[in-house]
Amino acid sequence: MVFLLKLAIVVFIIRSFLFSPFSIPSGSMQPRLMIGDYLFITKWNYGYSRYSLPWGIPLIPGRILPRTPARGDVVVFKAPPSAKQDYIKRVIGIPGDTVQMRGGQLFLNGKAIPKQRVADWVAPVSPNTNCDYAFQRIVAEQPVCAYPQFRETLPNGKSYNVLDLGTTEADDTGVFTVPAGHAFLMGDNRDDSADSRFPAREGGGIGIVPLENIEGKAVVNFFSTDGSAEWLLPWTWFSAARWHRIGEGF
Repeated sequence: MVFLLKLAIVVFIIRSFLFSPFSIPSGSMQPRLMIGDYLFITKWNYGYSRYSLPWGIPLIPGRILPRTPARGDVVVFKAPPSAKQDYIKRVIGIPGDTVQMRGGQLFLNGKAIPKQRVADWVAPVSPNTNCDYAFQRIVAEQPVCAYPQFRETLPNGKSYNVLDLGTTEADDTGVFTVPAGHAFLMGDNRDDSADSRFPAREGGGIGIVPLENIEGKAVVNFFSTDGSAEWLLPWTWFSAARWHRIGEGF
């Protein structure tokens, strides 16, 4: 009994202050993250708050050792308004920044962020791949998703790929000004992400997110599965693994 209590305390400390696992539940961060990816986040990068602790236990007032995320960081956070669900998005704007979308182009502090067309993002169709029929193709007799892909580069030099599937309401917005103590977060899958472009609503947008809600920074994929495995058939755990995604950093 004493051993189990000590083990629980150690696990609590590690998950609260050092590392924590996170699984990807949606395609909002494609192409960088896919449903079925499992990753580790580090907890010390931006300081600590109640949301650093399991279940958001209110033992930490405000933020301790606070630091502002860098633009381009991928972070896990408690989603407004209820702060009950964990979401993962990319930091686009930090306090004092202005953010706007115009015709699918990202503008930061009034300047267009370079957006370069690159090769389509191609992924095999699987149980863990959401793929609109319009973007399905057959490659080597196998069905795949082929999405238009672009490379964005932020003023600090951080580059990453985004998906832009067409014209949506989120392609044109007003100008958002990020207040002190907050961050503007967006999904890399720009047409399939409920993010800071939308008002905070349970199960919908998240608004501009308080830095206190951020739990940690995504650092590495430690596993990925295409969803085709069956628990009672252990050999399918290996065939379903996306081995090429394991070990990818951010």
